[in-house]
Amino acid sequence: MNYDIKDASLAKKGAFRIEWAAKNMPVLSLIKQRFSKEKPLKGLKIACCLHVTTETAVLGDVLKAGGADVYICASNPLSTQDDVAAALVKDLKVGVFAIKGENTKTYYEHMKAALAVRPDITMDDGADLVSTIHQRPTSMHANIIGGTEETTTGVIRLRALAQEGKLRYPIIAVNDAQTKHLFDNRYGTGQSTLDGVIRSTNKLIAGSNFVVSGYGWCGKGVAMRAKGMGAKVIVIEVDPLRALEATMNGFDVMPIKDAAKIGDIFVTVTGDINVIRREHFAVMKDGAIVANSGHFNVELDIPGLASIAKAKRATRDFVDEYTLKNNRKVYVLGEGRLINLAAAEGHPASVMDMSFANQALSAEYMIKNIVNSIKRFILFQKILIKTLPNLNCNRWELKLTL
Repeated sequence: MNYDIKDASLAKKGAFRIEWAAKNMPVLSLIKQRFSKEKPLKGLKIACCLHVTTETAVLGDVLKAGGADVYICASNPLSTQDDVAAALVKDLKVGVFAIKGENTKTYYEHMKAALAVRPDITMDDGADLVSTIHQRPTSMHANIIGGTEETTTGVIRLRALAQEGKLRYPIIAVNDAQTKHLFDNRYGTGQSTLDGVIRSTNKLIAGSNFVVSGYGWCGKGVAMRAKGMGAKVIVIEVDPLRALEATMNGFDVMPIKDAAKIGDIFVTVTGDINVIRREHFAVMKDGAIVANSGHFNVELDIPGLASIAKAKRATRDFVDEYTLKNNRKVYVLGEGRLINLAAAEGHPASVMDMSFANQALSAEYMIKNIVNSIKRFILFQKILIKTLPNLNCNRWELKLTL
């Protein structure tokens, strides 16, 4: 079994933390019991591009119980928990390619290492794995049955591929399940984002102007939790219906160009790019804190901020201080990456229980439906050959639209 992790000696600590998470994931526990008996994933290779956390480890254990060989790479350079990666390798015999803080080159090398096993199923969080696959020749993934996608950002990317007719195999949008976005996106992102901001800054939330960019399910969760901690919440939203909803929920709604001047803490959760740009950083208060809880750091125009800064330094773990040319200071958390995973532990286990149950059951669904459909077609073809011996089968073509 190949793997690339930071330190195998961290496995004991990771095992205790995985055990703690598993106790709070009863749905996956039930699925594991059934999978252990039925082995629905027997002989399959599953490549997962997910955040390497305790909850992901529990999912890996369930997939292994179902008979699969599991390989995991990180879906974000800062989201790996190194002790969990060590425990996955040592105790669960899962091939892990992930190190917290890995550079971009290593990040994609790890992704390619997971794909080198020629997986039958992919599990993605952000669609980086699928995107990497689609940059390779078709023959490199001809055996892939299907995949799953965990995030809003990833689903947006994959739907764009599908609309262009470029998506090469079927993907189940796990993010669209109500047991995912209603709970994971709202309650999980809401709590874990505030956790990441507080751990990295130790700032008092009460009384602050807390700006939330995006009022989808993630934004609703962040706004809800910030309000609950006493913040004066300002919502930035370009969709008029969502903006109206935020207003009716008691939040101030305004354009980012106005909020940038009065905000104390900013969090982006849109799935879009360049939400907070150079011109917004330029007018922020001295000491403004900026974080992102969307999947990719492109929600913040960090190159634009760097272009108007005369100095940059790390002042705390996961806190970069940018001194602007007017001597104001802006603080970016976690390099603009997912702050809830960069500086904290991500969503609570009881939330991820439902999301990862969807992942495990989606893998089983693909085996039972897609593979069995192909088997039925092959059987039908064999019957045709036997019953119609004069049929020139070489002239027949099958075009499956999955």
